[in-house]
Amino acid sequence: MMSRFLATLALASSCLFWPMLAAGDSPASVASVGICFDPAEPAVSFAVAEICEALAVTGRQLVKRNLDQPAAVGESLSFVLAAGPDESRRTAARFGLRGLRSQTPQAYALRIASHGPRRVCVVLGADAVGAMYGGLDLAEALRQGTLEQLTDADRSPFIDRRGIKFNIPLDARTPSYSDSGDAAQQNIPEMWSIDFWRQFLDEMARHRFNVLTLWNLHPFPSLVKVPEYPDVALDDVKRTRVKFDETFDFTGRDMVRPPMLADLETVRRMAIDEKIAFWRDVMQHAHDRGIEVYFFTWNIFVWGAEGKYGITAAQNNPTTLDYFRKSVREMVLTYPLLAGLGITAGEQMQARKDEYSKENWLWQAYGEGIRDARKVQPDRQVRLIHRYHQTNLGEILSAWKDYPDTFDLSFKYAIAHMYSSPSPPFARQALDELPSHLRMWMTVRNDDIYSFRWGDPDYARAFVRNLPGPEQLAGYYMGPDGYIWGREFLSTEPETPRELVISKQWYSFMLWGRLSYDPTISNEHFERTLAARFPEISARTLFEAWCESSRIIPLVTRFHWQDIDLKWFPEACLSHPRHKGFYTVKHFIEGQTMPASGIVNIRDYRDALLAGRDPNGMTPPAVAAEFQAHAAAARRLVTEIGTPENKELRLTLGDITAMAHLGDYYASKILGAVELALYDRTGKTEHQQMAVRHLEAALDHWKQYAAVATRQYRPQLLTRVGYVDLNALAEKVADDIQIARQWRPVAEGKPESDRP
Repeated sequence: MMSRFLATLALASSCLFWPMLAAGDSPASVASVGICFDPAEPAVSFAVAEICEALAVTGRQLVKRNLDQPAAVGESLSFVLAAGPDESRRTAARFGLRGLRSQTPQAYALRIASHGPRRVCVVLGADAVGAMYGGLDLAEALRQGTLEQLTDADRSPFIDRRGIKFNIPLDARTPSYSDSGDAAQQNIPEMWSIDFWRQFLDEMARHRFNVLTLWNLHPFPSLVKVPEYPDVALDDVKRTRVKFDETFDFTGRDMVRPPMLADLETVRRMAIDEKIAFWRDVMQHAHDRGIEVYFFTWNIFVWGAEGKYGITAAQNNPTTLDYFRKSVREMVLTYPLLAGLGITAGEQMQARKDEYSKENWLWQAYGEGIRDARKVQPDRQVRLIHRYHQTNLGEILSAWKDYPDTFDLSFKYAIAHMYSSPSPPFARQALDELPSHLRMWMTVRNDDIYSFRWGDPDYARAFVRNLPGPEQLAGYYMGPDGYIWGREFLSTEPETPRELVISKQWYSFMLWGRLSYDPTISNEHFERTLAARFPEISARTLFEAWCESSRIIPLVTRFHWQDIDLKWFPEACLSHPRHKGFYTVKHFIEGQTMPASGIVNIRDYRDALLAGRDPNGMTPPAVAAEFQAHAAAARRLVTEIGTPENKELRLTLGDITAMAHLGDYYASKILGAVELALYDRTGKTEHQQMAVRHLEAALDHWKQYAAVATRQYRPQLLTRVGYVDLNALAEKVADDIQIARQWRPVAEGKPESDRP
């Protein structure tokens, strides 16, 4: 822990004497820049390091001082970062400034003081995290060249806890829910790289995320030693050499298969004690960035422990229950910085009415395990998050009434599709039933966009504002089930080492994190961010192009609604092969729109049109027209930007262009489906002919989409969808044309079973 602190302090100190030049200043205007802070606060030291980096232009010397030291002669610009109510009070009085308006955790105030030619930018933090966020604001203003425009401001979090959901592939022997896909297998070694986690957690802090939830089917053998079951703890990190396929069960029941265990490779040598030290280091770094860490489990999975000491996955096995209770105890005792645990009445539990009922089992395993730990550490606090999934509220409240610490619930807010509607309706009943003494976490699943860079602040802002208020909301965490937000392994032009997904998709993470903390941040602010990152182009043009393309996937998911991830992956118009596979034009005719979306499905629209009735909602042709408008605008704006030399910008424009082609594909497919539905009822061949023309256009758009996308990304096996190869799917897209040509309408008396 001390070495981590010294490393953080050294990073801050090393840049404090570099020659620096603030944006807009000349070397003659100011000899040096001062910065006052308490180096004993790692979060504040991180913000100071960011300010150093933002000032990395020669011409100015940055001088470090403690908070109570006076400014040096000739210093006409200085920064002061105060952490905590007492420091902030003294600092405000010293400079004659208005004090903190809010002392809630993570709050801060920016105060600008001018004394003759001297300008002082002061951060008053309610705590170290608030001071860090204020310092990051100063670094951002330096990068954007807006430091001179800063005025007094007060900030406090709109949502207290803003998190990432991360299905963590620890080991072939202790897999997560997403391990039967390429991204998980490629990322197993990265989960044991401290460089990965330090970069990931730093990025989270920059974007104002403060919760990291790590999800695994059964993590304990990879994380703790249980004295009563010593042989369960696993040394080393292993991955199977067996090639994965599309046949794995959707519930994780066969995530470990005997042939996989028979062919393992060691990707990292680590004794269990080294693993424990590793995760303590990860949690310390998270703590130093103001980030709480939680582990979530599904139940009952015993990968890595099965067969030892009589442990099985049987719900009525008392040895298994005792093993879980002891493992939970050791998890709490081993990791003092673990903020809490999340649980699921899960994929491998049966409905029972005896002592081994779901909730009785969970209480005995997790509730009593935590209480056992608190007997050893009476002051230990452990937040318990119980998912509102595969159980019911009455049983939860009965079983957990004696939990000794914070107890929350969790709900799948948009089921699997955060990129659908900014106001999904699915949590309404659960929120209406929520007792006044409990709060709910929202699981915000992103199983819509894995490959592409997304960026629409208006959508993110509306989504955040539509979340429940603080009297019901404990926080949220967003992330995928079918992909891993580790390092990306899809790029055809990879960096060395490969980029973290959170770094590659920095703009979308920035939008969600920053707007969750403060939804009043303007679009102009994000334009300035783009201008600072890509100064060679018009930031307004890029901003608008990105917004236009980013509105395509939410719209198609609202139009073609399939609730869970295995049923709908909009990047490929695909579901898992065991569901429907590729969605044909016939599937689109039969499809439903998202509840409460106000969009009319194709069949209802057709019937209203033929009956001369008002369809009472947004019609499929109107949806298609919106796709076309977004696509045309995005392509036009990308054309205005041209072909940049900057690699990141070029690839970003490639993502925007690919999304535009995908929008045109869905527009043509919807129009073709409408015409085919009309042909089915009227038998008029002009409708069939129009359907064929639209579907031929759809094929052309798909080929353009696939060409752009596959220049940048390789095919991949996704856990919950299957193998995705956009070029190969062109054959399925072409089949729609044949379906339309061979369609026999109901007007000819053909039964449904005779139609394609």
